[in-house]
Amino acid sequence: MQVNVGSADKAVRIVIGLALLSLLFLLEGKARWFGLIGIVPLLTAFTGFCPLYSLLGVNTCPRK
Repeated sequence: MQVNVGSADKAVRIVIGLALLSLLFLLEGKARWFGLIGIVPLLTAFTGFCPLYSLLGVNTCPRK
């Protein structure tokens, strides 16, 4: 598992992940559970690896 997520990309993923997780508290009913999707960008930001990026051949990390 090679790092393929750069620092700017990580920051964007953290913001999006937290915004999605906030839906758990802002929405009511069954729609609020869509906020759990926010776990995915948070995991990819903290691990530095995005499986979709590796499938598409994208690498935003400046390190080789």
